[in-house]
Amino acid sequence: MHVPQLLRWLPIGACLLVVGCATSPPPSSTSTPSTPVISSLTPEQSNGIAIHALGLVGTPYRYGGNTPDGGFDCSGLIGYVYRSSVGQSTPRTVARMSTFGRPVPTSDLRTGDLVLFGSSTPTHAGIYVGNGRFVHAPSTGGEVRLDRLDGVYWSRQTVQARRP
Repeated sequence: MHVPQLLRWLPIGACLLVVGCATSPPPSSTSTPSTPVISSLTPEQSNGIAIHALGLVGTPYRYGGNTPDGGFDCSGLIGYVYRSSVGQSTPRTVARMSTFGRPVPTSDLRTGDLVLFGSSTPTHAGIYVGNGRFVHAPSTGGEVRLDRLDGVYWSRQTVQARRP
């Protein structure tokens, strides 16, 4: 299409964009302003995410880290696992992850879901891997580890779950 023809369609495209933003997304939508839309993850993809996350247990923690070689912080770990497992970009901060995907009750958690901790604005996140366990990058000086949601520390935290 030539540039003059493209410019002729620009107002129509802008109107469609405004109308699209004014409607509620379908239940399977996982978009945020900076995240591309993907359909709901298949059970195989969700399990692949969990397996990949488990394979990174023991990787050193590093603030701002987002690679196995350089280390991970919690959101960097999530971003790396989702990107390399299913090609999905995730928000870079935990606060922005609180609007990523759709909320699910913690009683309905399944592998690959995100678990976010903190009251009004979450400050920590991990990947649920099944059987009440999640993988996360907890703190400076630590390493990526597997913990239980019903553990002494985590059971006292406010938790929410998101399904991309």
